[in-house]
Amino acid sequence: MKRIYIFIFTVLNVSVTILMVKYKKIKTAKRIMNKTILKVRLRSTPVLAGISILTIISVFVIVPIVKADSYQSQINALSAQNSSINGSIATLQGQAASYQQSINNLNAQISAIQAALNSNLAKQASLKSQIAANQAELVVQKSILGNDIKTMYVSGQLNTVEMLATSSNISQYVDQQVAYESVQNKIQSTLNQINSLQTSLEQQKSQVDTLVQTESTQNQTLSSDQAQVQSLLNMNQQQQSQYNAQLAANNSKIASLVAAQQAANASVARSVRLSNIPPSDGKGGACDIGQGNGGYPSILCNSPQDSVTDSAGFPNRECTSFANWYFTNIEHQTGFSITGNAGWWFLTTNSNTYPAVTWGAGVKVGALGIEPSSSLNAPVPSLHGGYYGHVMIVIGLPGTTYDGSLPYTQAAAGTYVPNGYVLVMSMNEDEAGHFMYNFWPINYLMYINPN
Repeated sequence: MKRIYIFIFTVLNVSVTILMVKYKKIKTAKRIMNKTILKVRLRSTPVLAGISILTIISVFVIVPIVKADSYQSQINALSAQNSSINGSIATLQGQAASYQQSINNLNAQISAIQAALNSNLAKQASLKSQIAANQAELVVQKSILGNDIKTMYVSGQLNTVEMLATSSNISQYVDQQVAYESVQNKIQSTLNQINSLQTSLEQQKSQVDTLVQTESTQNQTLSSDQAQVQSLLNMNQQQQSQYNAQLAANNSKIASLVAAQQAANASVARSVRLSNIPPSDGKGGACDIGQGNGGYPSILCNSPQDSVTDSAGFPNRECTSFANWYFTNIEHQTGFSITGNAGWWFLTTNSNTYPAVTWGAGVKVGALGIEPSSSLNAPVPSLHGGYYGHVMIVIGLPGTTYDGSLPYTQAAAGTYVPNGYVLVMSMNEDEAGHFMYNFWPINYLMYINPN
């Protein structure tokens, strides 16, 4: 913190020193000016006027472009942010697909285990029913055995002599003994079978009970896993919703910035003029308002606007007449043919030889720059031509320095073209039949390149 205070103090100290030096210089200059004769002051007036003019030019030339470019920088920043957001959304969508696949797999496992569990529960219920039935049968057989034992017991109260005495003969006694033993053996066998079945059923039920418990535990674990993955998926979808909301907000801001940029560009396109174009030599004829006439034939230039039709059928001192004349006669594009108002040229050109290119993509020096008619629902609004559109000759590309290569151009070699604009020359942009240079936003025009 101490270093920060020292730094601030140093900056303030330096600033005060600079201001004091400037103040002394101003006082000295004032004393000199007070002693200077009126003639000197009058001599300095044109210089001051020149400075004022340059200041005014800088305001109208530089500020609108910077303002328009500032919109573009904001749009670019938001677009970059949207690109990053879209990347994040794509990542989240990939994760969401993975989560959903995990949920689907868990659902399949849960369904399979639940089916097995249901089958085992049915077995469990069946075994319980069989055990209960066997238990009842065992009770019945035990009751029968008890009755038989009672009967045998009563009969057993007789000794062997008594039994022989009460029997008709020895054979009857033997048969009776065999019958008793047979009944006992049968009942005992039934009891053994029931007990054996009961033991087997109990073992099966124990195994099924174990399976039911295991499968229930597995399903609980899988359901817990499914709930966790579902929670992750819900969070993922919530993040996607937030990103989409941010995208919508950014797109809304971009739309507002584009509208503001269009308004700024409209102001630029209508008001910006080059400050370093040499003044006309006065031989530009009626087309010339201080920037020459682009070599436009004098018979067309000096006649009142729309009073003469050129060899291609276009009225004189219109943008179509100048652009077609320059493109075909000066650039020697002899295979070029076009019809109609400027705003439709990119549709009516002989496209096999001269295809129109998209908004700023692949434009060349010497190209026809076409502002579409406002009736065509173009991606950008009409800045100048409205229903009829406007056409111009491109002489400089964005971010480059014009090299003075095209004929009949007075724009000085070394003229810098701001990023996002093309340097053009055209007739009748002012709707008064005059020739002029201008900067136009590159993405407001369609282009027909020279071959």
